[in-house]
Amino acid sequence: MQSVNVRFLGHASFILKSSVTVAIDPFDISFNEKADYIFITHSHYDHCSQEDIKKISNYDKTVIICTRDCRDKLKKLAKKVITVEPSKTYDTGIRFKTIPAYNIIKPFHPKSNNWVGYFIYLGQSVYHTGDTDFVPEMKDLKPDILLIPIGGTYTMDASEAAEAAKDISPGKAIPMHYGKIIGSREDAETFKNLCSIPVEILKPEG
Repeated sequence: MQSVNVRFLGHASFILKSSVTVAIDPFDISFNEKADYIFITHSHYDHCSQEDIKKISNYDKTVIICTRDCRDKLKKLAKKVITVEPSKTYDTGIRFKTIPAYNIIKPFHPKSNNWVGYFIYLGQSVYHTGDTDFVPEMKDLKPDILLIPIGGTYTMDASEAAEAAKDISPGKAIPMHYGKIIGSREDAETFKNLCSIPVEILKPEG
């Protein structure tokens, strides 16, 4: 199995490196290497940042994958922009499926918006949940690597994320969505202490 190198750029932003370079939700980044694929989970400014996407998009070569409400913002940044819906499987050179991402009671991420997380197959499987609560659609997915929000307020907090991680049952979990807008390193440590599965806390690279 080909391993995936995971780099945490802060907040909910990651670079995944295998045979291709994949970026997810770049926001407030200094990283400027061009990505082969850029995945955008939803249209909030801290996930769909045109300025940051432009830094790492090669118009002719990069494929941008996004929810429908992001398309108009991003269609000038890449020749190929693919829109997605929840609960579907896609193959655009790499294979991935979309998992619904939404709040159950909180108002910030309504299920009706059709926002998503991504389960991406890169040799190892990586599941970036997007901004979400612990929702039924994520149970028992068993990715090799789980990228999960722990900051609270807009998403799960550390204890809720630990419960979700138990049911998702990954090989290991990496906490995200803390340190810039909401949440702290201490929340990440709390998540690690509460988890019954391996947790790796990555230092943000910016």
